[in-house]
Amino acid sequence: MNARAYLAELLGTFLFFTIGMSSVQAVGVLGASAPLLVVVPLGFGLGLLAAIVTFGHISGGHFNPAVSIAMAIDERLSPADAAGYIISQIIGAIGASALILALWNQAAVRSTITAPGSGFSDIQALVFETVLTAIFMLVILTSTRQFAALAPLAIPLTLVGIHLAAVPFTGASVNPARSIAPALLGGDLSKLWIYLVAPVVGAVVAALVYRAVDRMPAPAAG
Repeated sequence: MNARAYLAELLGTFLFFTIGMSSVQAVGVLGASAPLLVVVPLGFGLGLLAAIVTFGHISGGHFNPAVSIAMAIDERLSPADAAGYIISQIIGAIGASALILALWNQAAVRSTITAPGSGFSDIQALVFETVLTAIFMLVILTSTRQFAALAPLAIPLTLVGIHLAAVPFTGASVNPARSIAPALLGGDLSKLWIYLVAPVVGAVVAALVYRAVDRMPAPAAG
């Protein structure tokens, strides 16, 4: 049991989502003067950056059950520690949604729920979230192994890009903890299954692809 790492994951996830979910409230208050597709992607991306800088050196800076699953498949994290990380992440995310509830109200929490939009069906949202999670996990797995110095910047910037691509269509979750917390405290679990299934499948696919490619023999010189 690595209690220090679990606490870092809890606190980092709380920090990450407090900033991200509060950015959604800023858009709701300021409207056109705070464009959603600028404020929310930056809110979540910079929130993740802050969490990585503050707690990443302790736990590795997952703050996302999908990351912990991918790291466990790639044998960088034991199954027991992955379970501890995931529980800590969910608690941290619930804490962030609880803060939104305390500062604003349940309607504010509901505004942060991830759900299909802009004409997307549940299946379209499921596919898009799966693909985006897989892309995100591949960036994380590769950057943390091959470009460790750049990873703390590359990972949040990728999350910003994912939000720019997906906010209108799926809410851009790619993180089960991010969707579980507002669904529970906002009182709407109807679409939560999408955001549980898609990130898990995306993480598994990404980890298997990464392992297969990483273990391919290098081409012979000359």
